[in-house]
Amino acid sequence: MLRVGLTGSIAVGKSFVLGVLAGLGCRVVDADKTAREVVAIGSPGYTAVVEAFGEEILKPDGTLDRPKLGRVVFADDTLRQQLNSILHPFIMAQQDALMSRWEQEDPEAIGVVDAALMIESGGYQRFDKLIVVHCRPKIQLERLMSRDSMTREEAEQRIAAQMPQEEKKRHADYLIDTSNGFESARTQTEEIYLVLQNIESY
Repeated sequence: MLRVGLTGSIAVGKSFVLGVLAGLGCRVVDADKTAREVVAIGSPGYTAVVEAFGEEILKPDGTLDRPKLGRVVFADDTLRQQLNSILHPFIMAQQDALMSRWEQEDPEAIGVVDAALMIESGGYQRFDKLIVVHCRPKIQLERLMSRDSMTREEAEQRIAAQMPQEEKKRHADYLIDTSNGFESARTQTEEIYLVLQNIESY
């Protein structure tokens, strides 16, 4: 099975690209979904996060208050790195187990894992190919403010907390620029899918 990493900074259009790849027949998983699963109540990830950050980051029903935790860690680099160091091993282990299952079910499949921090965590090295999604910084900022109802200051803080787009692009085997909208991004994604289909090193 060909293992493909899909990454890019916040609000650049990764989810759209992942959806296109799924529609073309790839096996896909979104790291946000995995991140929610590894902090389900009673899981080792949940226990580790609560021990590190306290019960004040929980909702009344005991589940993790992700927006509240996000506000805490994005205001403090040390806390953000601490959270990532707790969660990344759980997330990567779950992704690896899923990819192994995909490979058993269909050895010729193309498996795609979408994760914003794939390069920062070093997790991208587990993949055969890496796609980096990007867009112009002004568009990224506008999308983030609109999507998450953030102020400009909040959005700039979130973007600044991540690796710069230009640095991520240097790691890519393939680039998808979403600056010009959905149809352009769809066309680029379809072209890369055709290339991936013809890679023989499964």
